[in-house]
Amino acid sequence: MTAQPSGASTTLPSTPRDLAELVEQQRRLTLTSFTYEDAWELGVLLVRLAREREAPVAIDIRRGAQQLFHAALPGSSADNDAWLERKRRVVERYGESSLLVGSRFRAKGSTFEESSRLDPDRYAAHGGAFPLLVAGVAGVVGTVAVSGLPQTEDHALVVAALEEFAAR
Repeated sequence: MTAQPSGASTTLPSTPRDLAELVEQQRRLTLTSFTYEDAWELGVLLVRLAREREAPVAIDIRRGAQQLFHAALPGSSADNDAWLERKRRVVERYGESSLLVGSRFRAKGSTFEESSRLDPDRYAAHGGAFPLLVAGVAGVVGTVAVSGLPQTEDHALVVAALEEFAAR
């Protein structure tokens, strides 16, 4: 499997302050609802933001096990689809963003790959997958994921889209 770049100039989150910020993002980006139409609008928004940044990404949005939106932009590849799956599985298992999960392991002085005891061919705690949470609904309703950029940039793209989407 092709390694996803980690971003040479970007420090990965691992401090208590970093973790608190990632937890706050999830709290702040809890939606009031999440419908088929919402998935389409969020997906189109992500495509627009990625095109503006000339980002070679693949995008995946799901509600439960059902894929509601998928797009692959120029420069992305089938490897990005594999990364989307691996990151999504982390969100589904832990109920938190893939970046937050990986950051929790780093904060403990380890890595997800070393300490999770999960198959790294099936799970990747790299930034870019985010839980879709709905107010008043217990648990994760779905996931939104991006792959193709360094992991902190994948995460930032998803957060930017969710912020714009939630502000509508």
